[in-house]
Amino acid sequence: MEVIKIIREADIGESSPIPPIYKERVAARAVVFDTEGKVALLHVTKKGYHKLPGGGVEEGEDIPTALARELQEEIGCAVRNIQELGIIEEYRSHKFNEHQTSHCFVADLSGEKGVPHLDDDEVAEGSEPVWVSLEEAIAILDEVDVDAYGVKFMRLRDLTFLKEAQRILRS
Repeated sequence: MEVIKIIREADIGESSPIPPIYKERVAARAVVFDTEGKVALLHVTKKGYHKLPGGGVEEGEDIPTALARELQEEIGCAVRNIQELGIIEEYRSHKFNEHQTSHCFVADLSGEKGVPHLDDDEVAEGSEPVWVSLEEAIAILDEVDVDAYGVKFMRLRDLTFLKEAQRILRS
């Protein structure tokens, strides 16, 4: 899969010393379309932002397995027609000392929309899936104004993935 963007602190208006070593984290996420052409986002209501469904690859998992698990957990859905979209690398120095590699896919909903199985943190944050048009998803992420360090990375990452999906669909 091709790297489509590398995000560093300067890209989100931050600056801190580069750590001598980064913790490595691999993640899987997707732009999921339902039968009406709407895209799934996870709305974190208590913190006021949206993100693509997905998350970290756990020990012993491969990327496809992690993707299927994360989509079931966050939006309650299985997917089909999975296609590679691209990779975004994030270098989060401040507080995290983390290099995250997110593998993103485009997929179609398989079957019905189900019930998410959110973890305690996601429930406490008021996370809930929402389905919007691709253009609306881009507008939502493009217009959000956040101060939280980690959310700035998520916003730029997911906005880039959504715009890449839009570019591919138009070509």
